[in-house]
Amino acid sequence: MNDNKVFQALENIMFSRAVLQIREKEAEKITIMNDTGNKQKILRLLEITAGAFGLFVAFGWSFFDMLVRCKGKKRQKKKKWFQLSHIKKNHPRDKYEKEYEEGKLWCAEQQMKDCFIRSRDGLYLHAYYLPTKEAKRFVLLSHGYKGSGFGDFAYTARFLHENACNLLFIDQRCCGLSEGEYITFGAKEQWDVQQWSYYIAARNKEKLPIYLYGESMGAAAVLMASGHKLPEEVKGLIADCGFCSMKRQLQDIAANWFHLDWVELLLFRVDLFCRMFGRFRMSDADTIEAMKKNKRPVLFFHGEADTYVVPENSVYNYALCSAPKELVIIPEARHLCAPYAAPGLYRQKMLDFFEKYDN
Repeated sequence: MNDNKVFQALENIMFSRAVLQIREKEAEKITIMNDTGNKQKILRLLEITAGAFGLFVAFGWSFFDMLVRCKGKKRQKKKKWFQLSHIKKNHPRDKYEKEYEEGKLWCAEQQMKDCFIRSRDGLYLHAYYLPTKEAKRFVLLSHGYKGSGFGDFAYTARFLHENACNLLFIDQRCCGLSEGEYITFGAKEQWDVQQWSYYIAARNKEKLPIYLYGESMGAAAVLMASGHKLPEEVKGLIADCGFCSMKRQLQDIAANWFHLDWVELLLFRVDLFCRMFGRFRMSDADTIEAMKKNKRPVLFFHGEADTYVVPENSVYNYALCSAPKELVIIPEARHLCAPYAAPGLYRQKMLDFFEKYDN
């Protein structure tokens, strides 16, 4: 009897252990299932986060790629399937095609000398030099965003040449025959302008006065360069429709072209890409400090109907400028069109400026 009780007790213990093992295995299965479910949730959350970050970065990259990064000559020649109306309307071809093409043709027909310098960051930069007979001055021509000297100065180059000006048509980095992968809205172009001014000074044996004349981004680069050391022969600056900073210009483009009113996060991403790939900061492309430091006289021009670089930019630069200055606003003129809309006034203002500061 006692043996039966002992045997029964052993069976109960073994049964209890078996039940306990089964429960432990079931608990392990449940734990594994819960861990798997949690991992799936975490992976899903990571996927959503990665997707959101990808979109966050992609939109900034698209803006950077469109406005800052050069596409390369082969891609630039591809057919354009559409063109933003702001770009089309703010170009001399829209209203002054005959004068524009005649000016470009005159430039192309001239016998010019190829000139080269190496930039501070190691790029080979190109310019065309066109001397004149009995020259009274040198004029450095700094063209605008993705432009060319022959295009932006098509209507004024011949006039300047016929009025005793030796001309240096510089190709901005990324443009023409100059090297470069990124357009920096003046951040690096200002140093290129400075180097070109010394290039002229080194060959200016008669110590003729030198003027820095820019249009659009080229005007902004000239204004920024005025905050640095320049040759003594540089007597003045001419800035036509220049912007005051890269940040403000991109804000205006986003608002006026794409109807994006709040773009701080977008600009943060663009600035990030500028630092990572272009090796510059958006804040480097700003005229404020230069206008405060500059002591050389400045002649400002701007078209009143400009929607590419709004006239408030020149008003702002004019207000900041601590040097002798004049601001000429041309009614009804769009971007780069002031010389076409009021040629008599525009040219006379330049001649008066030269006469006043040549000596």
